[in-house]
Amino acid sequence: MDYRIRFMPQDKSVKVRPGTTVLRAARDARVHISTRCGGHAGCLMCKVEADAGSLRALSAPSEAERRKLGPLLERGIRLACQAKIIGSAEVHLPEDPLKAAIRKQLERQQEDDLW
Repeated sequence: MDYRIRFMPQDKSVKVRPGTTVLRAARDARVHISTRCGGHAGCLMCKVEADAGSLRALSAPSEAERRKLGPLLERGIRLACQAKIIGSAEVHLPEDPLKAAIRKQLERQQEDDLW
C-alpha cells in the first residue's frame, strides 16, 4: 500500500511506499529540503513540522533525532532524513532564512513608507 505525503507551503504531494523518509519523498516530489550530512541527522538542516494527525503517520523519532531535537519534538518538529512515512501525512517546510530576512526587510521598508 502506498501513502501520500503533501509538502506545504509548496502544495506538492507524492505517493510513496511505507518506510520512505520524508527527505526522499521531498526529492521525489521535487521539493527542496536542505541537508549537508547526507541524511545522518548530523546537520539539523532538514527540519519539517507536522501537526498531531500527521505525526501519527510518521515513524517514532530515532535516538539520534531525539538527541538532536530534544524539546522541539513536542512542537511537531522532525528531521526529514530520519522520519519515515507510515501513513498519509502533510508536512510544513520552514521559510528559507534568506527569503525570511528579505521579506522582513521589505515589511520594515513598507512600514517606514507609511509614516
